[in-house]
Amino acid sequence: MNGAATRDLFALAPLIIAFPIMGLVINLFIGRRLSERWVGTIASAAVGLSFVTALLQFAALQNTPDGIRVMVADWISIGTLNISWALKIDSLSVAMSLMVAGVSTLIHIYAIGYMHEDVRLQGDPGRFTRFFIYFNLFVAAMMILITADNYLMMFVGWEGVGLCSYLLIGFWYEKGKDGIGNAIAGKKAFITNRIGDFGFLIAMFLIFWTFGSLQFDEVFQSAEGAGTTVLTLITLFLLLGVTGKSAQIPLFVWLPDAMAGPTPVSALIHAATMVTAGIYLIVRSSVLFALAPATSNLVALIGAVTALLAASIAVAQFDIKRVLAYSTISQLGFMVAAVGLGAYVAGIFHLIAHAFFKALLFLSSGSVIQGVERGLHDSGQTNHETFDPQDMRNMGGLRSRMKITFWVYLIGGLALAGIPPLAGFFSKDEILADASENSTLIYILLTLAAILTAFYIGRQIFMVFFGEPKSEAAAHAKENPPIMTVPLLALAVLAAFGGILNLPTLQSLSKWLQLTLEQVQHTEFNVLVALLSFVFALAGLAVAWRVYGSQRDAADPMRRFLGPLFDLWENKYRVDEFYDWLFIKRYKALAFTLAEIVDWRFLHDWVHDTLLARTFQRSTRWLAEGFDLQVIDGAANNLARLIQGIASRLRTLQTGYVRNYALSIFFGLLILMSYILIQFSS
Repeated sequence: MNGAATRDLFALAPLIIAFPIMGLVINLFIGRRLSERWVGTIASAAVGLSFVTALLQFAALQNTPDGIRVMVADWISIGTLNISWALKIDSLSVAMSLMVAGVSTLIHIYAIGYMHEDVRLQGDPGRFTRFFIYFNLFVAAMMILITADNYLMMFVGWEGVGLCSYLLIGFWYEKGKDGIGNAIAGKKAFITNRIGDFGFLIAMFLIFWTFGSLQFDEVFQSAEGAGTTVLTLITLFLLLGVTGKSAQIPLFVWLPDAMAGPTPVSALIHAATMVTAGIYLIVRSSVLFALAPATSNLVALIGAVTALLAASIAVAQFDIKRVLAYSTISQLGFMVAAVGLGAYVAGIFHLIAHAFFKALLFLSSGSVIQGVERGLHDSGQTNHETFDPQDMRNMGGLRSRMKITFWVYLIGGLALAGIPPLAGFFSKDEILADASENSTLIYILLTLAAILTAFYIGRQIFMVFFGEPKSEAAAHAKENPPIMTVPLLALAVLAAFGGILNLPTLQSLSKWLQLTLEQVQHTEFNVLVALLSFVFALAGLAVAWRVYGSQRDAADPMRRFLGPLFDLWENKYRVDEFYDWLFIKRYKALAFTLAEIVDWRFLHDWVHDTLLARTFQRSTRWLAEGFDLQVIDGAANNLARLIQGIASRLRTLQTGYVRNYALSIFFGLLILMSYILIQFSS
């Protein structure tokens, strides 16, 4: 490929973002007049074309390995702040773009079949078009984030995915507990992420204050000249943003409640968009984190503790999607721990592999849910309002009734557990190998999390697919149509063979990312770590089979075995209750104090009603009665009385007799003449 052809391909880079936007615009204006098939096809094709464009960027980078900056438009120019909308096309952004667009395309296709049923089950078919408008917007925002050339443009995409998560989590906003449960879940995600966004904003202010720029290359080139203290502050605030978007301690509580959205939303958030943004932010800012070792150590510790904590909670959950939600938090912990240790390739490798098998698991869980819901209707049961199609205690025996879903779920589950040669084994093993070389504590925490991961995914598979049906709905469940199962098969292939991306002997992804990342670590394949990881995964699955393989009733055997610990895990360590006590109730108490005591009793009752109103009333009463009536009116009335008295005295001079007037004139002339004579004589 010659230079001109390469430049032409790079010129197409904005289409990565433009295609999803075009898809949502078309559906926004004419989607209501189109059939569901056309709406879904337009949305899916838009994301598919974005994937094709990313492939073309991959081809162009073969001749320009250092990457290129593609200008789109000037944006902000104020003083020394000059921000352009430019795309950073390099090996990291292209790898992320391929993953996001590829997985999102399969999720979009699946969603056509899923939402066709869901909008009817929820009683509002008219929302089908709205769903795909939000879906395309989600992908477009993620693409803006990935391809951004500076922190401010990345923040635009960062906020965009946050907005879309709010819109899609609360898509059925009038549903859920008390008719507002889903709306509350969306609000919880939005508000929790605002805390993380505050951290990102402060980090940006510090970056501009320190470097005079927000453009990545300019910041990174000057990073070594900055002090360790300011770099530590910058990275700590960036870490706060990461804990929000990537659901790490302490801001992980929003992600399990995100299950309120339709299942394709869960897959998109957990696999391709949103939660991967935090990992990408750290990797993109690896130059800064490498120069702030204290922050990097904290990143690794937070990731490892989150991985173990979330994995333990997943052990005791009964909602099929909630188990996977805590699994996502745990796997994100693996990625965060990896990038905290400086193993950036391992973190990105697991991010990509996780996108494959977690999208597969979430979409497969949606297939299970709709199969059970269909079975509920076919069984003639009337308890539709009270029956929970997501509760694994209502399932069982689906292996023979939903064969395709079972096999793809099994592949996704084994990949998550880390069974070779599936993708999850290679990506997770690379993280464990890095941890074993850099931190014994991190390695132990992640290994314990890996054991629990194998156990809870085995528990889920056995509860859902094995044994006898535990409800009439499960007994009558049916497989879903090809529009849903074909994307599952494609994702199953990726989950099975995705490890090829970075096999120990090839290191393809490592070599590719090394073109962009200077801090790439090359960890040799550790046979002992890999063998232990495999043995632990088998042990976890074996224990799950021993406990749940022959389960016949809805009671969980682990509850009897673990007792209060199981209850603690089932109640998620009561973190939500603790946050409710520490923040929500304190916030409500403060709001009550400000509203009832400060605003109403003090400002309204005392300041307004007592101090101002009564003072005003008393002053106006005095002005009206004391000053106006007594002083002003009194002065006017007294003047009138004076004039009246004078007039009454002067009136006596008006007699009506001519002789009196003549006599008055005579005396007047006499007085006047006397005055004149006196003047002349003197």
